[in-house]
Amino acid sequence: MYKKLFFAVVLTLVISLFIAACGQNVDCTEEGVFCVGLVTDVGEVDDKSFNQSAWEGVQQAGEELDVHVQFIETNDAKDYGTNIAQFADNGYEVIVTVGFGLGDATLEAAEKYPDIMFIGVDQFQGETVDNVAGLIFAEWKAGFAAGALAGMLTESKLLAGVYGTDLAPAVVAFAEGYEDGAKYIDPTIRVITTYHPGGFANGFTDPEWGAATSKQAIEQGADVIFAAGGKTGNGGLIETANYDGVYCIGVDTDQWETVPEAHSCLVSSSMKLIVPSVSDLIKMAYEGSFPGGNYIGEVGLAPFHDFDSQISQEIKDRLAQIDADLLADRIKYSDFR
Repeated sequence: MYKKLFFAVVLTLVISLFIAACGQNVDCTEEGVFCVGLVTDVGEVDDKSFNQSAWEGVQQAGEELDVHVQFIETNDAKDYGTNIAQFADNGYEVIVTVGFGLGDATLEAAEKYPDIMFIGVDQFQGETVDNVAGLIFAEWKAGFAAGALAGMLTESKLLAGVYGTDLAPAVVAFAEGYEDGAKYIDPTIRVITTYHPGGFANGFTDPEWGAATSKQAIEQGADVIFAAGGKTGNGGLIETANYDGVYCIGVDTDQWETVPEAHSCLVSSSMKLIVPSVSDLIKMAYEGSFPGGNYIGEVGLAPFHDFDSQISQEIKDRLAQIDADLLADRIKYSDFR
């Protein structure tokens, strides 16, 4: 017991020193100093996907508002609460927590620290808590657009999705949308859907599994791979780049900018516009208009980049119409499930 207590104290001290050192000795308790902290889900802040997009949103707000920003990387899910508390106890006004897995820890912290504003990325709020904004996205719609694109590109009529854990509702929504979008284009299309079996512990940090799963699907004849799962998904994209005539589609952000190793297959990405959404919520907090409850961010397909000339105008027009129909709820989840 004493050993555990000792290590807990040491961990708390180390993290506090890390914040102080990286924060250039900013005292967030001083009057007139506004501080924003971000706690990642399990994995690095530069994961080229979810955590990175949220951090870029924090940085964007920090630059525009001239406020202090900092992050803590979570290495183990059991540290969620401890990491949040480091910022809370050091006087941070806004704390951004990234991912569904931090939902409970975020609500617990919000109750303990009612004067701090919390932004929970991908954390649906079942009831409104004044100091918690759950930043959520219509992942089904984002996945649907990706599936529609894949459905118009496939020649084999076999697609595949390589995903993080199905314990995350957002991941399941992406997967279901991808399948529904493809079958909306052609009901005879088949989709291989594979979720990582490791739960939150390593479901988003296993690029080797992502690569092996993509390879297996391609060997079965899949010619468009949708990869949604942080570093796990990135492994799937990079593996797909080794095959001629196979497309891949990224997720969360425009992964053309973050996973250059996949350029040879990356036709587009199914984006949740996390960067502007996080930035906007921080600005609202700074301006005193923070919205408790759920805040819905925008979604959309990324540009086609080097593939633009290969995408016919007919496909582009069809995608534009589908996007408009999704936005107007002329195409909706209940039509398919």
